[in-house]
Amino acid sequence: MSDNIYNEVLLDHNLHPIHRCELKCATCSVNGINPSCGDQLTLHLVMENGIIKDGSFTGVGCAVSQASTDIMLDLIIGKTSEQAKHMHDLFSKMISGEITNEELEELEEAGALQNISKMPARVKCAKLGWNTLEMALNENKAE
Repeated sequence: MSDNIYNEVLLDHNLHPIHRCELKCATCSVNGINPSCGDQLTLHLVMENGIIKDGSFTGVGCAVSQASTDIMLDLIIGKTSEQAKHMHDLFSKMISGEITNEELEELEEAGALQNISKMPARVKCAKLGWNTLEMALNENKAE
């Protein structure tokens, strides 16, 4: 994999995000912000019986934060809260540069963001959607 963070997967998800829209039937909506750059998003999830049935996001941000959030939603829709939390943990390990090859395979397209770990200023951008997901899962667990 090239050291360029702006690879085809990231660019495609930034230019043609599948999940960037309002989700009026959301059962959970959580705001996330990256105060260091101003990126902000709202993550909308439809949760039923511990399963993420659907999801979307709205907001503004750089290519990295927008693409990472879109990729994340591809990965977690249809998964249980526990599976989504596991994906969050794997993504965090990857961004910290501590992931194994087997774990990286589990992340599917999200693995395309692995080189962001080499650019500390962009790590918060890549993690914005994932951190917002963690807040949403914790909030949903408390209900």
